[in-house]
Amino acid sequence: MYKVVLDVMGGDFAPSQILRGADLALQEIPELELILVGREEVLKTYVGKPRVSVVFAEEVVEMDESPGDALRKKREASIFKGIELLKSKEAGAFVSAGNSGAVAAGSIFILGRIEGVRRPAIATLLPTVKEPFVLIDVGANVDSKPIDLFQFGIMGKVFLEKVWDRPNPKIALLSIGEESGKGNLLVKKAHQLFKNSNLNYVGNIESRDIYRGEVDVVVCDGFIGNICLKLSEGLAEVILEMLKNEVKKSVVSFLGLFMAKKAIDGFKKKADWREYGGAPLLGVKGNVIIAHGRSDALAIKNAIRVAVNTIKINLVEKLESAIKDNLIEEEKECA
Repeated sequence: MYKVVLDVMGGDFAPSQILRGADLALQEIPELELILVGREEVLKTYVGKPRVSVVFAEEVVEMDESPGDALRKKREASIFKGIELLKSKEAGAFVSAGNSGAVAAGSIFILGRIEGVRRPAIATLLPTVKEPFVLIDVGANVDSKPIDLFQFGIMGKVFLEKVWDRPNPKIALLSIGEESGKGNLLVKKAHQLFKNSNLNYVGNIESRDIYRGEVDVVVCDGFIGNICLKLSEGLAEVILEMLKNEVKKSVVSFLGLFMAKKAIDGFKKKADWREYGGAPLLGVKGNVIIAHGRSDALAIKNAIRVAVNTIKINLVEKLESAIKDNLIEEEKECA
């Protein structure tokens, strides 16, 4: 059995959609055991339920709350109690759709970093015309050094290789041009680190090309990555909305949409961020999955599925080994 801690109080639609996602995951993953963390009034009906344990936490970190303040003043909150359970080995992974800054801060403070990792990073899967790719970092670090970007690339590689079974993934740096001389000082120095490594590094990539599916891991700092992620989500939603508005203008268009329903449904599924589950916080000593703040039951179920997969393949141990094997002397010069 694989034990996963779930923060029931985190997210825009908590606790109802979080609990519904937990129920779906229990139905679909027979080897799953859940530890639900949240307020007693919310969880009392889950006491004694098969494959479910309950830990009460009356405090909640609000979505707009300062992570630092929360860590100092609300150590009994569901986020931090959940991470403590992971720390004490009572479970193999932790999932939360709550305040991502608090999840990251709590994970670093309570679990600690993998040896050699300067900055943990959030990795997320995004769709392309071919296979999904990993974008890393998407928000854990707004200020990074070249060594950080290099380590993001290593961790993104291991995640895609081990969790999603993509051997020897192609890695690229997000920049303003494909040429090696393009980009700011951060990107230029990071480029040299990648170039001198044994990773499957293919150079810079422009943002317009990342959805073509020619590379597997796209590396950037968290400030840029978070903007890319939210722009992508918003664009996909707007495209579907614009399509619906155009269809309403004529009967012929409506009939055309009806005939293309299967293709449209396929596109919606492929572009739906909920299908990819949560984003792992890579670089901490524990399997931490950060789900989208807008997560509904489907997204939570898939985030739990990702969490189970990280336990199955011993992701943290593989990251530790990869970081150790890929550290090179040139890092010190460019750090």
